[in-house]
Amino acid sequence: MALEIERKFLCDAKKIAALNLSNGEKISQGYLSTEINCTVRIRIKNNRGFLTIKTANDGIVRNEFEYEIPIADAEKILQLCAKNTLEKTRYKVEFGGHIWEIDIFEGRHSGLILAEVEMRAADEFVELPDWIGEEVSNNPRYYNSNLAAE
Repeated sequence: MALEIERKFLCDAKKIAALNLSNGEKISQGYLSTEINCTVRIRIKNNRGFLTIKTANDGIVRNEFEYEIPIADAEKILQLCAKNTLEKTRYKVEFGGHIWEIDIFEGRHSGLILAEVEMRAADEFVELPDWIGEEVSNNPRYYNSNLAAE
């Protein structure tokens, strides 16, 4: 079991474009369960499959269990998710001693750009880059599981 401690932010699209991001990972993911206390996600990235279980948030902290699974299984399970899926490209950017994951969404969420930063402790100081906008860490509207269900 791993603890996930992360903050999430909306991004300024013009400033993100100026970063000239490269080497993004295409990610397809879907949700088998989006219950308030537990989400079950299937993800395909870099031709590898992952099954992830996340518990409910306690602020910006939650438990996360992630397991690699065979890609053929991941593809079949993703089909079971029906409409509860989303597509995005993830870029990693180092800033202020942290690795930021910038997700640029595709399809029905085209235009949405979110950045997440994982921390070692909930009260850890994080320097914010100028391309960061509103913090949405505790806004359920921006949980990937809710975006996939829209």
